[in-house]
Amino acid sequence: MAYGEDAELTEIRRRRLQQLQQMQVSESANAQAYAAQEAEMQRRESERSEVLRRILTPEARERLGRIRLAKPDVASTVEQQLIALAASGRLQRQVDDATLRALLERIAPDRREITITRR
Repeated sequence: MAYGEDAELTEIRRRRLQQLQQMQVSESANAQAYAAQEAEMQRRESERSEVLRRILTPEARERLGRIRLAKPDVASTVEQQLIALAASGRLQRQVDDATLRALLERIAPDRREITITRR
């Protein structure tokens, strides 16, 4: 019986080792896929930044950066629209600060007016 138990134990160890090796291989593949995805996202972000740098004046880029800090969703919407306009060829010149403000007024939700009356 001792011999049969040793063979059974050896078989269990072999299967467990094989499972661990498969897990390592799949983890390695997942890590590589994640790294590739991260690299792709960084590449797209750098392309996006480059396009925005070309189509915005420095003042407009600065304003968009401040908006990104306060309202990231509004900033990403504006960026998407500007990139789409540039891709379609509908921008004849660089977007200046005044043009960006006009675009923001159309995109941003209406602000509430707050009035304080002192008695």
